[in-house]
Amino acid sequence: MEKLIKTLENGERLSEEQAFKLYDLDLFTLAKYAHEKRSKLHGKKVYFNINRHINPTNICADTCKFCAFSAHRKNPNPYLMSHEEIMKIVDDTVKNDTKEVHIVSAHNKDTSWQWYLGIFKMIKEKYPQIHIKAMTAAEIDFLHRRFKMSYEEVIDKMLEYGVDSMPGGGAEIFDEQVRKKICNGKVSSENWLKIHALWHKKGRQSNATMLFGHIEEKEHRIDHMLRLRKLQDETGGFNAFIPLVWQVDNSFLEAKKIMDSEEILKTIAISRLVLDNIKNIKAYWATMGINLAMVAQEFGANDLDGTIEKESIQSAGGAKSAKGQSLKTFIDMIKTSNLIPIERDSLYNELRVY
Repeated sequence: MEKLIKTLENGERLSEEQAFKLYDLDLFTLAKYAHEKRSKLHGKKVYFNINRHINPTNICADTCKFCAFSAHRKNPNPYLMSHEEIMKIVDDTVKNDTKEVHIVSAHNKDTSWQWYLGIFKMIKEKYPQIHIKAMTAAEIDFLHRRFKMSYEEVIDKMLEYGVDSMPGGGAEIFDEQVRKKICNGKVSSENWLKIHALWHKKGRQSNATMLFGHIEEKEHRIDHMLRLRKLQDETGGFNAFIPLVWQVDNSFLEAKKIMDSEEILKTIAISRLVLDNIKNIKAYWATMGINLAMVAQEFGANDLDGTIEKESIQSAGGAKSAKGQSLKTFIDMIKTSNLIPIERDSLYNELRVY
């Protein structure tokens, strides 16, 4: 443990062996070193963007046990939006100075690949200034399986139709034994990483996520982070890491115990320490609540995500995120924490300092 503390004191890269020992440290020791690293990278800045989440369908061919959004079983309200309905949402949100639309769908086998991808071209042709963040690796893998398209073919179509960056969804936990229990049949961890590597090789950026607080063990989280660190060493394409707090309601998973705030903050701090090559750590307010997300800014995080406007996936699992957050809320909470609110674009270019 003494060697681990010395490595942290010196700000050196943690070995894999050392990374697996981090959860043995107390919260405030982790916070000290995570906050030092965060401060060196970002000072007192807290980033957010003005964005709109759109989820065009909740009808899904996959049956992930952790998911409350899918129209299977506990969600009795299946829906499928037309392109015209999606464009109406985009038309409305553009009036609110939205800079990004974040579009993620379930895996609907009754649609065409053109339904999935065509909407991006429609948005880009009408609003070329809007950043389109869309198509998780899980969706790309679904189109690959459903329509016999290679990963490369799907990615080339995404670029042709106007997708600017990829979200990090579908990563869940990379350990395949855990995946077998929580999302059997969904994209494998190997293919999730492969898809993001292919995207990065096109010169594009993406986010990475980790769903935690369900049946995984702490060592599975560390393994997940180390696999991301390895790929980032190779491609440099990850914008941000987003530890997603699992939402308990309406799920078919039974966690051994409900995760507390200390465990969440520890995981944020550890992610900042392990992922020394991913610049931004996001405390995603939609899964941990805005108050804890603000506290997490002192534990290694430097980002809150965005205003969202409407959120469907996490709120289906019990999160209080359905109606988004106002810009004023973000600014006021950051300022009263003696931090600096920074509106960013999707690629972390600073647009406005409040």
